[in-house]
Amino acid sequence: MRARRLIAAASVAALGVLSLGACGKATPAVAAYVGDTRYSVDRVNEIYDDAQAKYADAIRSQAGQSGATPSPEQLRSTVTRQDVLNLLVSIELGKRVVAEQGITVADEVKPEQLEQQLQMPAATEYVRLWGEWVDISGALGAKLPTAEVSDESVMAVYDAIAKAGAIQSGLTVAQVRQAFGESGGPGSQGGFVRAATALSAALQQEAEKAGTSINPRFRPIGVPSVVSTGQSLVFYSLPYIDQNGPVTDISTPQAPAAESSAPAAPGA
Repeated sequence: MRARRLIAAASVAALGVLSLGACGKATPAVAAYVGDTRYSVDRVNEIYDDAQAKYADAIRSQAGQSGATPSPEQLRSTVTRQDVLNLLVSIELGKRVVAEQGITVADEVKPEQLEQQLQMPAATEYVRLWGEWVDISGALGAKLPTAEVSDESVMAVYDAIAKAGAIQSGLTVAQVRQAFGESGGPGSQGGFVRAATALSAALQQEAEKAGTSINPRFRPIGVPSVVSTGQSLVFYSLPYIDQNGPVTDISTPQAPAAESSAPAAPGA
């Protein structure tokens, strides 16, 4: 199946930014807790370092074919440690929602189908995690019920995509709704923001139920989002939204007290 078709379901999986409270027990060595799952800073660094090393190797290989010598800046990917934790937390929350609702997630999106758009070698764990997340978010986006959303929610999505440089800035609400296919109400052909809102709400509820705590160093935690323009994919993060508009903070129960277990990664 072609990458474009695989991404179709995920193109409505525009999520948000979780500003989760660091309630309860916290330690500088732990980047995030989601229920009884924890992600250490070392785990985040491991994925990040792997991405940067393989990216630099790929750039050197490409440059070597033309006899060029890449600069240190050219050898550094734009991927950040924040991007890595965003994926880890979102995948864990998404897996929990999928399990609770009995939703089947097909293993469709392969790393090789994302490496060009992400500008990162398919061999990296970072790209593998993206593929896993696109499958999960696409499955959720296809099953969760949607509802009408406010102008604030529509503009939150628009502002995030405009910030990524993928859409013209300065549009009015009416123009944005038309561009997103949201101008025709529940029966319109778009539904992009409504699907995004439903997915955001599902993750917000799961974050609160599981007890999610983020190290202040990594707050606010962003939920990765991807949309297809028809020619390419746009990767971005949104302010967390519900039917009324952006959500700025989510209080969560106390994080697990246990510190002895090894950090776990999605899919491990």
